[in-house]
Amino acid sequence: MNENELKLTSSEIGTLWGEYVNGTMTDVVNKYMASIIEDEEIKTIFESAINTFERQKQQIVSFMKKEGFPIPIGFTESDLFKGKQRLFTDIFCLHYLHIMTLHGLLGHTTSLGVSVRKDLRDFYDSCNNDAKKMYHQTIELLLEKGSFQRDPLFYPAKNPEYVSGNDFIDGFFGKGRRLSATEVLSISFNLKKSIMAKTLSIAFSQVTQTKEVRKFLMETEKTSDGQIKTFSKIMQNDNLPVPKSWETEVTTSTDSPFSDKLMLYHMGFLFQAAQNYHGAGLASAMRTDLVTAYENTIIKNLLVTKKWFNLMVHNKWLEQPPLAPNRKEIAKKV
Repeated sequence: MNENELKLTSSEIGTLWGEYVNGTMTDVVNKYMASIIEDEEIKTIFESAINTFERQKQQIVSFMKKEGFPIPIGFTESDLFKGKQRLFTDIFCLHYLHIMTLHGLLGHTTSLGVSVRKDLRDFYDSCNNDAKKMYHQTIELLLEKGSFQRDPLFYPAKNPEYVSGNDFIDGFFGKGRRLSATEVLSISFNLKKSIMAKTLSIAFSQVTQTKEVRKFLMETEKTSDGQIKTFSKIMQNDNLPVPKSWETEVTTSTDSPFSDKLMLYHMGFLFQAAQNYHGAGLASAMRTDLVTAYENTIIKNLLVTKKWFNLMVHNKWLEQPPLAPNRKEIAKKV
């Protein structure tokens, strides 16, 4: 049997649905940014990203139509208000594309990991290759423009060592040891994501026309800021630098280029994705203060996503993914 004739599994349909909805959201933002960017090198990368996703979107639509599933609504040109004032600087746009490319890389890898059919595996391989190319391009351009902040440098020890006592896990009251390279990796990664979330919260809260959405965005700004302070303090206690903030890369415009639906969904996406990264950070943490910091962060993010869910549902903005058949309801129809 030709394996491409196999029906797509629930997991495979789920990945296609998620790739479409999240991809169309990012695509709308990319199109806005491409329209305001003045730097030709940065604009060229954005145009490449837009063209790449258009090709990917057509393939996703083809997969779903062939299986008889409806195409998600996602986000469209109706969520983009053209001709609006500039909300972001060019360099922030480049940082945004870099961070969202990281999300894409991790998302494509997850999708590939649950895919069985060869045509779908080939598709996600191609998506991964596109994302890797974009990742290299954004880093090279950020480095060229002097805007990429590398993680802290460590100096080599003379010899490898084993853990020798319980002080290794004690991070409170200054008793414990310094941060390990594996812990710094997760902290730096999470800090960059929180900085992005805070910056977008500030930008979106300036331009939203809905009072309840603005209130929520001000809460996400406060939550992100608290997380930045928590993990920055841990780094600074070991005399390690932290990533710089991007708030000054947001202009004073109050003219919204996006629908409230898109802005609210975007914040939900960032906070939900952050749970994965904070969970990974918790798993790699071997100091008690770090474990506590990650646990508190995860709980606070859960509270934020609950409010987000209620607000999305209240406004009828949350699209329902494909569901398993309700056998009880089907039986009642017989």
